[in-house]
Amino acid sequence: MNKYALSWIIRIIIAALFIVSAVAKLYPSPYFAISTFEVKQLYPLGFSENIAPYFSRFLIGIELALGILFLLPVKIRKVITPASILILAVFTIHLAYETFKTGGNSGNCGCFGSLLPMTPIEAIIKNIVAIGLLIWLLMLKVPDTIKNRLWFTTTITLASILGLFMLAPIRPVETILENPTTDEINAIVPIEIDSTFINSDPVLSEIKKDSVKKTEEIKEVVDEPKATKSGYAKFYPDIDKDKKILAFFAPGCDHCQHAAKELTAMRKKDKNFPEVKIIFMNEEAFKIPEFFKIAEATYPYKVIEIIPFWNELGDNRNTPGVLYLWNGNKIKMYDGIDANQFNGKELEKMVKLPYSKIKK
Repeated sequence: MNKYALSWIIRIIIAALFIVSAVAKLYPSPYFAISTFEVKQLYPLGFSENIAPYFSRFLIGIELALGILFLLPVKIRKVITPASILILAVFTIHLAYETFKTGGNSGNCGCFGSLLPMTPIEAIIKNIVAIGLLIWLLMLKVPDTIKNRLWFTTTITLASILGLFMLAPIRPVETILENPTTDEINAIVPIEIDSTFINSDPVLSEIKKDSVKKTEEIKEVVDEPKATKSGYAKFYPDIDKDKKILAFFAPGCDHCQHAAKELTAMRKKDKNFPEVKIIFMNEEAFKIPEFFKIAEATYPYKVIEIIPFWNELGDNRNTPGVLYLWNGNKIKMYDGIDANQFNGKELEKMVKLPYSKIKK
């Protein structure tokens, strides 16, 4: 095989790598995928909420442009190939540092988004192989016989970057929707008793005093955590009162639907099961009615934008997220579909336990 043919084989492989990497970061929908990439990959690197949306689109646009340029008759030796090596080297150093710092090789590095999950070690190996191919490409010393087309290269690059901004426009970060009956569902109207009537009857008055005394004694031995602020009162003012289940769901997520259905079954079985409230991600929000049909119940919900959703879920967690709150205290948090996935049987037992019996 001559050097010219070999160089084009390498170019095609590298082009496929960059193009697949860029397209995968847009799966399953551009805005959702890019926002998730920002929260899970760029925020931990120190990018601010103002800079990350621009950098993410710029980076993916550059990846796409490089992939396209390797397939076109343009000069690649002076700029395109060295730039590709530099980008891959930076990614590799970052992945190596993160792997060393965390002492593990778990999770998705984000190189191919959620389309092709890849561990940091796998990504490092992939990048090293790609860098090796690019160095080999330079060592072949196949001359660029094509005339310099700077305007063409620049146009492809700018078009790729602008295309990302058009596919996934930057949205304002805000809560966009809530159901109108948030705290009216399952509301209990207290019965008022005329205190004057009770105080006028000596028997009833004595009963009242005895009742108050017993109530005070009961309060002294109540086994529950002290009231605190969970930080979710901005969504539900009563979230820090008594026991509550706060769920973080995506309307089109099968695992979220299953978790919601399981919560419904637990509520039907136990009338004292904590009230369930939901925060939905603004991804396929039109599926919320279908979500509640599958869940076999309707719950109070709020819909917030994707980036705030991931931030509220926190700690690089994934959906479905189910949080058990007691007087504002975060007793148990389930998330994702791996080791910490939602465990209905465990939660069902936990909500019945006094605070001192719950393992912390």
